[in-house]
Amino acid sequence: MRVQRCYSEDVRALRFEPATLPAQSEDLRAETRRFLAKHLGSRSAEQCALSWTAFDADFSRAMGAAGLIGITYPTLYGGRSGSQLDRYVVLEEMLAAGAPVAAHWIADRQSGPLLLRYGNEELKREFLPRIARGEAYFCIGMSEPDTGSDLASVRTFAERVQGGYRVTGSKLWATHVTRCPHMIALVRTTEQPAHKHEGLSQLLIDLNGPGITVRPIIDMAGHDHFGEVSFEYAFVPDMRLIGVEGAGFQQVMAELAYERSGPERYLSSFALLKEMLARVSDATDPVVTEGLGKIWSSLLTLRQMSLSVAARLDRGEDVGVQAAIVKELGTSFEQLLPQAAHALLGVIPMNEGGDTLMRVEGVLAQLAPSFSLRGGTREILRGIIAKELLR
Repeated sequence: MRVQRCYSEDVRALRFEPATLPAQSEDLRAETRRFLAKHLGSRSAEQCALSWTAFDADFSRAMGAAGLIGITYPTLYGGRSGSQLDRYVVLEEMLAAGAPVAAHWIADRQSGPLLLRYGNEELKREFLPRIARGEAYFCIGMSEPDTGSDLASVRTFAERVQGGYRVTGSKLWATHVTRCPHMIALVRTTEQPAHKHEGLSQLLIDLNGPGITVRPIIDMAGHDHFGEVSFEYAFVPDMRLIGVEGAGFQQVMAELAYERSGPERYLSSFALLKEMLARVSDATDPVVTEGLGKIWSSLLTLRQMSLSVAARLDRGEDVGVQAAIVKELGTSFEQLLPQAAHALLGVIPMNEGGDTLMRVEGVLAQLAPSFSLRGGTREILRGIIAKELLR
């Protein structure tokens, strides 16, 4: 009986309420498509397959000038005072088109909202308008060597000194860290807390300052999306503390809700799906049509789940577990597509030569393994979900 009671209660707790896009969001979709028609230019399918990992500062500044970044920020800080659903349709259109949005992506998605929620007024006024203009780029300072995705185990230490902190340690897998001058880092500010989730804080760090070394990491596709940062007594002023000292773990959990639930969690392989559908537009093989039908229905389900989380974020609700579910299911879906292209259509991945579908398959076959790492590993996400189910 106890198992049945927990199961029924948790089903209600984890329900994804349907969300409908309002008319203003659909108007913004049309505006975004006009922007893309004017500014995206000619991009190969292989370039589009890079999705939100493609860094183009000029494109980001053009988006900022068009008011398509910082949509949910108040007008006081350069935004449009729009909803999460407004922002959602812009992201959806950008990702579906394969736009190079990586320059501003992290800043717009989570650094800005974090500053808006926890930052002091000086930080808000300094950074939020620049993010909205597509001029301020951030990377994430969470993961560290030897700690995996267990954020409570971070060891980078920020020692209290006069006027601020001295930071010592390292951060790993920071996306586009070689191109982003700012990092919001989760650091330990208490050496021996009573519990490992305590004594953590978030600092906004200028990566061009003294005592900081940035090293790119080349992935199996030959890209340098990731990097490692080493801190050797790097000074961070008091005013760069975000929120309350010691409350960093709770703050970073709120930040991860923005990171894990967006359309990028199921559209990273969308360029490949488009090429697959183009290849079999008149297919009659029932195995192929059934397989693609299942893929498309999964995509639509994930979209509705992601929209549901966006609507709940608008209402200020806690969506940490729902976001983890979207991320876990979404990245599994993204990683399935290169395998499905091979199994259903016999597509062989190619880096050079072959046709467009083969080359897009080649790009994503190399990128897909990383999809379940960024934003929290599969094991961490399943742990979060399991804890909620067993409450």
